[in-house]
Amino acid sequence: MQITESLLKKNLVDTGLISQKKFDLAKKEAKEKKEPLEKIILEKNLISDEELGQLIADEIGFPFINLKKVKIKREILNIVPEIVAKKQEIIVFNKTKQGLKIAMADPENLEVQEFIKRKTGETVIPYFAIKSDIREALKYYKKEIKEEFEELIGKTLEEFKKIKIEARPLPIIKIVDLILNYGYENRASDIHIEPYAEKIIIRYRIDGILHDVLTLPKDIHDFLVSRIKILARLRTDIHDAAQDGHFSFSVPAEKVDVRVSVVPIEEGEKVVLRLLAEKTRRFNLKELGLESKNLKTLRNNLKRPWGMILAAGPAGCGKTTTLYATLKILNRREVNIMTIEDPIEYDIEGINQIQVNPKTGLTFSRGLRSILRQDPNIIMVGEIRDKETAKLAANAAMTGHLVLSTFHSIDASSCLTRLQDIGIEPFIIASTVNVIIAQRLVRKICPKCIESYEESVSKIEQLLGRDLTLKLTKSKQNKILIFRGKGCPLCQNTGYLGRVGIFEILEMKEPIRKLLIEKTPAPRIKKEAIKLGMTTMIEDGLKKVEVGITTIEEILRAIK
Repeated sequence: MQITESLLKKNLVDTGLISQKKFDLAKKEAKEKKEPLEKIILEKNLISDEELGQLIADEIGFPFINLKKVKIKREILNIVPEIVAKKQEIIVFNKTKQGLKIAMADPENLEVQEFIKRKTGETVIPYFAIKSDIREALKYYKKEIKEEFEELIGKTLEEFKKIKIEARPLPIIKIVDLILNYGYENRASDIHIEPYAEKIIIRYRIDGILHDVLTLPKDIHDFLVSRIKILARLRTDIHDAAQDGHFSFSVPAEKVDVRVSVVPIEEGEKVVLRLLAEKTRRFNLKELGLESKNLKTLRNNLKRPWGMILAAGPAGCGKTTTLYATLKILNRREVNIMTIEDPIEYDIEGINQIQVNPKTGLTFSRGLRSILRQDPNIIMVGEIRDKETAKLAANAAMTGHLVLSTFHSIDASSCLTRLQDIGIEPFIIASTVNVIIAQRLVRKICPKCIESYEESVSKIEQLLGRDLTLKLTKSKQNKILIFRGKGCPLCQNTGYLGRVGIFEILEMKEPIRKLLIEKTPAPRIKKEAIKLGMTTMIEDGLKKVEVGITTIEEILRAIK
């Protein structure tokens, strides 16, 4: 079954979900890239994959299944061999008394259904699923990393530890590939390879939290580190100095970039690998967590031709991703967008991106000077780290450029006073900064095992305090309805799956400018911003708690 242009137009444009203009632009891009139209529509975030899948399923008369919300048991999965599932782009996701429920990109393919019926003796119940979701779900054929490792070496880990290193040939290339692929498949942002006295521990950071996943014998540590150094083109003969590098590896349908950091510690060299995969790059502001009021404020400021937009927060809070999402909105052929970054985390077509290189003298400040001679309309500076870069960015904003950057501060109001601390005059900040986006990342409740429950007001007051508790809706029994994840195989029994941002957006209005020029402390500026309508990060978080996106514990973990 082919998802035709007319089918998409009927369900998206004729129903008013997408404008004709946006549909035509997506169609033009699909033709230029020689990609399916529905893929471009999803990439441009014109509609969610679940909404599109449901619409198409209704149109062709089949039930829809969102495979992102399903954890498939191995015994069910293995009813159809992996080679057949991959070739036919199908996956068995459940077995009932009525028969096998099978997700199919083409549920009208009777030949495949008849084949499975003959082989299994079961009735086939076809469901429609988005092709990309099926490809993602095929990862369930993979075993746990410990199982795969033992299969790779042909022994159990306990047996492996007892054999002398000289007596066992090590498939180091395959072991490193296994470590990388497991991280990619489980949405890990970072992989830590940590040496101890008699072992090494492989840890994965998933949804912001580090998990111990695999313990290996210490004597394979040097082999693993050497392999990674070779991939990243680092010196294999240096063991007492820090080294940084990068490489990439391929998985079905995409390439994954890996940033490598090697540092010497007491028990050997520790390696941290940061995975930058296309599937983790959500450049849609709404999906990132911006609610309608904040989204409107930001979009209004993106229409301004000059000034500064700053994303503020600690390291790892999603600032750069937010700026990339804004660049995606601003990215048009009629403007020249240039960036100076360290490192370039995501490549975006149509944007000129410069990598900082201290070895050649290409710093943020020097790169920014060069950019200003390149006739830019919009500039992104990866991070404002010092007075010189801050002054250059402010000067660019004052001379008719829209400048985006990140800055380290705990919230939006303190960003203004921190800029003063590094030597920027208050009147310059007041005249150049348009808006400040402060944010944190919190884990989302797993959609598969979410449950609601009531908690007493007194218990929540102990966590939040009286003022914040008053912002939550109470029942007649003086209880508050909230949500949590019970824990299931899909979320590895954590109760959480994925992350979302909580935000506060401070718009530079006249009363704020006046306070800034008077060198007013941050708490007073924050109080005035709230008076002018700013939603604080914790308030934004509590809104997400009430609708079942995250938990109070997560909000407090991220902010306090």
